[in-house]
This record gives sequence, structure tokens and C-alpha cells, in this order.
Amino acid sequence: MYRAASSCYGFQDQGVMIAAANPAIFNNRAACGRRYRIRCTGRTNLGVLQPCRNGEITVRIVDLCPGCGANQFDLSQEAFSMIADPNAGRIQIDYNQ
Repeated sequence: MYRAASSCYGFQDQGVMIAAANPAIFNNRAACGRRYRIRCTGRTNLGVLQPCRNGEITVRIVDLCPGCGANQFDLSQEAFSMIADPNAGRIQIDYNQ
């Protein structure tokens, strides 16, 4: 399996509960290693009408998501699928550190 290097940890394995942070949160690598609790709150499109699954997850920041907006994270597939239907692609979230 090919694994891309992360901005924070290179090729070091950080597990699957990981995320890339938007530029403001990433703050020039200051967020590396921080943990965020993330919960799905709703849909962003008409594709999947009820994408959320119960509960919240905790992810570790390992990379920058340059295309992410102010309240966005790019979650690993494993992390995303724990809180939402993967077919949704994007969801609304609440998060805190």
C-alpha cells in the first residue's frame, strides 16, 4: 500500500484516526500532533440525506489541507466513516480541541 508523507511526521505511521487541518488551524505546523474531537452535525449536499452516524471521534492533526475552509478538516477515510456515511463526501461538523 502506498502511503503519502505527512507535513508533520513524514512517513512515520500515525495510525488511521488522523486529519489534515485548514491553514488557519494548521498555523505553519503549530497544530501538528494536536487532537480534535469532531462530530457530524448534518449534510452539505443532496446526495445523502442523513449522513451522520452517532458519536464523535478524536483525530490527530498530521498534515495541512490547503483547500480546506475555515471550519473544515480533511479526515482519513477510516475516521470519516466512523461519524458519517462515506458516500456523503462532505458533512457539516462541530469540533473542539
